[in-house]
Amino acid sequence: MTARPKTKAERVARAREVFAKLRAIHPDAHCELDHQGPFQLLVATVLSAQTTDKLVNKATPALFAAYPDARALAAAEPTAVGELLKKGGLGMYNQKSKNIVGLARGLVERHGGEVPRTLDALVELPGVGRKTANVVLGVSWGTPEGVVVDTHVQRLSQRLGFTKNTDPGSIELDLCALFPREDWDPLSHTLIFHGRRVCFAQRPACAACGVSDLCPSAFKAEHVGRKPPRTRPAPAPKVGAKKKPAAPLKAVKKKAAGKVGPATKPKK
Repeated sequence: MTARPKTKAERVARAREVFAKLRAIHPDAHCELDHQGPFQLLVATVLSAQTTDKLVNKATPALFAAYPDARALAAAEPTAVGELLKKGGLGMYNQKSKNIVGLARGLVERHGGEVPRTLDALVELPGVGRKTANVVLGVSWGTPEGVVVDTHVQRLSQRLGFTKNTDPGSIELDLCALFPREDWDPLSHTLIFHGRRVCFAQRPACAACGVSDLCPSAFKAEHVGRKPPRTRPAPAPKVGAKKKPAAPLKAVKKKAAGKVGPATKPKK
């Protein structure tokens, strides 16, 4: 475990040293969504919201066989697309089918069926946010407008001391300030691979981690970067329900005094 660097220059140098080591540990780090071309990557990334890449990869072969490009998907009915997603095992298939058909229609109407190469144009499409747009820009053309911050990137950025922030937008700004633009795309993939293979959310394998000597959270990382547990609000009282009055203090004392141990049978 190492102390956090104090100056900005020290933070930048330490962060880049950590990243260089992580890239050597995970030279195969890449986008794990199966795709051919920007259109399929865009659709697959939209489908990956609140699910895993493995589940998306199971559903997309049949989807892309039926709708290989934007024009084919734009002409489809969302219900038919939803059935394909459902058969592929994806949840939220109704909403996701509407999103990908809508974005396909947007591509045809506004961009001639081609995926635009700017973040502003991408985020105007249904179901496409900043994170999805940067995945496509980074993987397809190497021109991301920022770092993709998913749950793994968020957790590792906090544990490795890259940021003290907890919201993805602020974390992205901190990462962009630490690393040059050419590292923004491989940075996210490398952190994701390290999060899946070593720096687990609940029980990080610090003893087996190749950057534990540079990590300020080493051997205590399970307490850093974890999402706080959900708290459920207390149920609201029913309208018109009468609250049971509290028993008088005398009655409570009398009842307590009358409580004795279990009765025993007299000896004969």
